[in-house]
Parts: sequence; structure tokens; C-alpha cells
Amino acid sequence: MNNTTALSVRDPWSLVPPVGNLDAYISAVNRIPLLTAQEEGDYAQRLQSHGDVEAAGRLVLSHLRLVVSVSRQYLGYGLPQGDLIQEGNVGLMKAVRRFDPTQGVRLVSYALHWIKAEIHEYILRNWRMVKVATTKSQRKLFFNLRSMKQRLKSDAADADTHRSSFSPAEVDIVARELNVKPEEVLEMETRLSGGDVALEAQNDDGEEAFAPIAYLADETHEPTRRIEAGHRDWLAGDGISQALDVLDPRSRRIVEERWLKVNDDASGGMTLHELAAEYGVSAERIRQIEVAALKKMRKALEAA
Repeated sequence: MNNTTALSVRDPWSLVPPVGNLDAYISAVNRIPLLTAQEEGDYAQRLQSHGDVEAAGRLVLSHLRLVVSVSRQYLGYGLPQGDLIQEGNVGLMKAVRRFDPTQGVRLVSYALHWIKAEIHEYILRNWRMVKVATTKSQRKLFFNLRSMKQRLKSDAADADTHRSSFSPAEVDIVARELNVKPEEVLEMETRLSGGDVALEAQNDDGEEAFAPIAYLADETHEPTRRIEAGHRDWLAGDGISQALDVLDPRSRRIVEERWLKVNDDASGGMTLHELAAEYGVSAERIRQIEVAALKKMRKALEAA
């Protein structure tokens, strides 16, 4: 055994480069020796029984090449392979923590699910600004639709190479194979064929700067805002008139003088003391009548 091989067996951590060079990382993890079934079982047992961190590290390191291999399957989504590997490594560590060596399954088979699950979540979070797949069936379509479309096109000898969308027959085939509804296939195809559009212009060059933010309707024309504005206008007009009709003459005059009357000299209506002198009662009594009248008007408006 040469010195390099001996070092890799004794200290596999030394093979993983500390810097962020992806090619060097991939080269290093491919040199880490694989574990035999016996070694894997021993390390897994040590981790499960004693929480041995070193054993966990050996299990993770020996399967880093698996994460690299899986990450290559998802390069078509335009995301950095380094990020895909990083997320896959998270899935690998979760698998190692949950792995039970007594089940008679090798870690490579068990970890595959966890690695793919983490990569899938990362892609769905970052592939588009707007989520394109939120349900289980949508996720299945998201990760299978493109490859199935390529396969169907290549299988059809008379396929129109310029046609990018599914034919009705192809939609039925995809729906049947993935056990989803045909309309779900069409919806996902539409989502995947679209793209993100920036609300604001990315540059200031003339017409190219005319981004959606320039022609989106302002919030005053938003339906709920218009309904609210219409209701406020009604309250200020017919609503107040109807509410005043439920009051007796004295209460109505007090409310009108105190809240609704505006004189030409901008002095407003009568004060509590002026109304008290007119009706021969105390100012406090006028205030009580005013409060009761406003409460009665409020109930009438709520019932309208």
C-alpha cells in the first residue's frame, strides 16, 4: 500500500479540499475509499448505539461521490452544481442519522431518497421566483415532464420537430404513466414554458425600460379598493340621511349642529352650552343625548 492510499484509509477527511473549488472537490471525493458492507455495518452500529461522530463522518465521506453523481442528473435546471451538491450532502447527512443497519439494506440505497428529496426541494425553491409545483402530483410532473417529452418526440418517427407542445395523445400517455389527470399535465407544461418577468426595467435604454411596473394599474383601481370607496361615498351621502331619519327631532338637530353643520364663517355648528341654553337643559344632558343619538345612527348604518 503506497503512502497516499494509506493516508486515505487512516484520514479520509484530508482528501476533502477546504476551499470552494468544485473540480478539486469532485476529484477528492472520488478518491475517498468505499466502505465494505462489514465496515458500513460496524460504523452504522457505532453511530446508532453510541452516537459516534467519527463513525458518522466515515459514512458520510464514503458516500459523497454518490451525491456528486446524483447532482449531475439535475444540471438541466440551470442551477449551480455546487449548490446542488451542497443540498444533496444535507440529504446524505439526514440519511446517515436515520440509517438502521439491522434492516439489511445498504446505505447507498437508503440515502438515495434523502439526497434526491433535498435536491428537489432546492430546485423548487430556486428555479423560479414563483413556485411551479406545490402538490405531490405537481412535483412528479415537474421532475418528469421534460424527459418524457423528449422521449415521446424521439419515439415518434413522424413527429414535427418544430412543435414544442404535447399533442392530445401524448398528454394522455404522460397522464397515464404518471398517474395524474390530463389537465394537470397541460397546466404544468404551461408553467414550465413560461418565464419570470421583472417588474422593473433592467436598464434605462429607451423603450426597453418600459417594464410591467410602468403599466400596472394603480391600487385605486383595485376591485376591493373601489368597493370600499363606493361604500364610503354612500355613507357620506344617503347613508347619513337614512341614519338621521331614525332620530327624534331634538336628537337630529343636536347631531346636525354638532357634527354636520358648517357655517360660512367656518365657525361650525352650535356648542354644547348654546344647545343647552336653547333647550333649557344642562350641557351634560346635551352630551348624553348626542352620544345616544350617534350610537343609534351607528346601529342603523350597520343594519343597512
